[in-house]
Amino acid sequence: MKLNIVMVEPEIPQNTGNIARTCAATGSKLHLVHPLGFSISDKYLKRAGLDYWDKLEIEEHESLNAFLEKYKPEEHNMYFASTKSKKCYSDVDFSKMEEVFVLFGKETKGLPEDLLKKYIDRAIRIPMIGNLRSLNLSNSVAIIAYEILRQRGFEDLNQVSKYFD
Repeated sequence: MKLNIVMVEPEIPQNTGNIARTCAATGSKLHLVHPLGFSISDKYLKRAGLDYWDKLEIEEHESLNAFLEKYKPEEHNMYFASTKSKKCYSDVDFSKMEEVFVLFGKETKGLPEDLLKKYIDRAIRIPMIGNLRSLNLSNSVAIIAYEILRQRGFEDLNQVSKYFD
């Protein structure tokens, strides 16, 4: 199974570093859609990703339109994470999908509303209490990524610690 985490115009380097670390630990591909709110060489980005950068597959895209031209939503299992969705992420059956793309928007605005309206049937959300705006972006990525992997039986991931053999 190939999991693609797509960060659309991320703004906070520490979040993207944490997301890169999650992608490295899960074998997921990280897509960074420009413009970014930081430099790829940012020390906070590097620190948050620790020493996992060489274990990570990253693809950069000059814009959201460029990404959507290359990976057409109609041709891929593509989902759009948003607090504006009515569908819970765990209600989607990812178990038989060979490749999945999950798009996450920038920390301050999320994904563009016109994109969400166009693909509202593929918009997913994480349930929360009350009228809170959102969870931290890197936490949201981890929650959804691990649900997708759980549905696939955590294939290709070590499920037993190497430290207690």
